[in-house]
Amino acid sequence: MIDDALRRLETVLSRLEGAVAHRFEAERDPSDLETELALMGEDRARLAAELDAASARLVEVEATSRDVGQRLGRAIATVEGVLAPPRPDA
Repeated sequence: MIDDALRRLETVLSRLEGAVAHRFEAERDPSDLETELALMGEDRARLAAELDAASARLVEVEATSRDVGQRLGRAIATVEGVLAPPRPDA
C-alpha cells in the first residue's frame, strides 16, 4: 500500500515537473520573443525583396524569350526562302 502510494506520488511529481518546465518554456523572457519576432520580420523583408527581384528578372527573361522567338521565326523564314526551289513562273 505504501509502495503504491509512493509510485503514484512519483508519477504525480514527474507530471508536475513536466508541467512546470512547459510553463517556463511558454513564459520565456519577452525580450527573447521580441528578438525572434524581429528576426522573422527581417527574414520576411529579405524574402519579399528577393521575390520582387526574381519577378522583375522573370519579366526580363520573358521579354527576351519573345524577342528571340520572333527573330528565330524570321531567320527560319529567310532560310526556307533561300532553300525553296525556284518557281517556274518567276
